[in-house]
Amino acid sequence: QVQLVESGGGLVQAGGSLRLSCAASRSIFSGNEMAWYRQAPGKQRELVAGITSVGSTAYADSVRGRFTISRDNAKNTVSLQMNNLKPEDTAVYYCNSRRPGIGWRTEYGYWGQGTQVTVSS
Repeated sequence: QVQLVESGGGLVQAGGSLRLSCAASRSIFSGNEMAWYRQAPGKQRELVAGITSVGSTAYADSVRGRFTISRDNAKNTVSLQMNNLKPEDTAVYYCNSRRPGIGWRTEYGYWGQGTQVTVSS
């Protein structure tokens, strides 16, 4: 069974931190690129951060320096450490798995069910 299961969302005050985790089926983790996207109410889904199978990373300008994506290849998990959170980070965050070479701006591959992150001012 192919699945991505996110955890770690919640409510936090501005300036606080949260850590999101995504547990993936091995068949869609090993060798794949992993990413976090988010969708705020009334807005399109957007890339937050991505990481290749060898650990190269990419970040949206809005989160660079505050968020860190990482992966544990032994545990088939990808995480997103979010620091100095802002109200504009409020969104549903989705874990994504895709084969290499697609390009981060293309929404493609497998998706988790999403986890809500709410940042209060």
